[in-house]
Amino acid sequence: MFDYLTFGLLAQLFINGILFGTMYGLAAIGLSLIFGTMRIIFLSQGAVIILMAYCCYWLFTLFKIDPYLSIPIIGLAAMVLGAGIYQGLFRRAVKMEDKNITLLIAVGLMFLIENLMAVMWTPNPRSISTGYTSSSIPVGGLAISFTRLMGFVMAMLSTAGVTLFLKRTLVGKAVRAASEDIEAARLVGISPHWVNTIAFAIGIGLCGIAGIALSTTYPFDPYFGFIFSLKAMIALALGGLGSVFGALLGGIILGTLESWSSFFISGGWADAVSYGVFLLVLLFKPEGLLVRSVKKV
Repeated sequence: MFDYLTFGLLAQLFINGILFGTMYGLAAIGLSLIFGTMRIIFLSQGAVIILMAYCCYWLFTLFKIDPYLSIPIIGLAAMVLGAGIYQGLFRRAVKMEDKNITLLIAVGLMFLIENLMAVMWTPNPRSISTGYTSSSIPVGGLAISFTRLMGFVMAMLSTAGVTLFLKRTLVGKAVRAASEDIEAARLVGISPHWVNTIAFAIGIGLCGIAGIALSTTYPFDPYFGFIFSLKAMIALALGGLGSVFGALLGGIILGTLESWSSFFISGGWADAVSYGVFLLVLLFKPEGLLVRSVKKV
């Protein structure tokens, strides 16, 4: 049955899964930052990623700006948008004991963004076509998509940047302190709203980078964001909360699972396998596959 399998084919499937999974990982890192500091399940994450993809499409179509050259523009705009979303929608809600309010706000924002995109760009799928869109790089008999490879590089650089920010800067250490114990952080003079604004800005800034990577690789439409949010949550569950690298690795694991299940079973089973793994992780290892369990005495 598997006579057709070769090492090259298996390696190609593995590489394709890794390259696509990095986009899930990017979204999961932003989701981890937002949840870690504010305990908000930000289901609008995927919708914001698609919004940034449309912004990239607009800059390319109207102003002929190459998608990768638009990274500083879209990244900065996404960070400003993230700070505005927190200050305008979540600042008062995070102080409430009922965290369901923040979830409802996130869902409402998701529907709002989706409908605004449908009105502005129509529900028809859009894509960015450049001279390198369909090109690939031959490496050892394997064909590596240029746009997927660029997405991988962007994800690695973003992960390294966020990690260095959190570990080597005073602001980043304040974000980490607030995520671990907000009351203790407040006692040493750290402003929760200031920290939350920064975390939200960085989380949405990563949406901008993920949106560029997505727009150059796949066609997209206004309603694709919800699926992307779910996949980011699965990646976060696989990697575990509190680890930037774990969130990225969780996305890579998810992308690899989808790549292999699409080939060995069928494309329609990829999502089913993803959600099944999600449920199993929540049932048997809710802290995440990449987090060591702490035994209770």
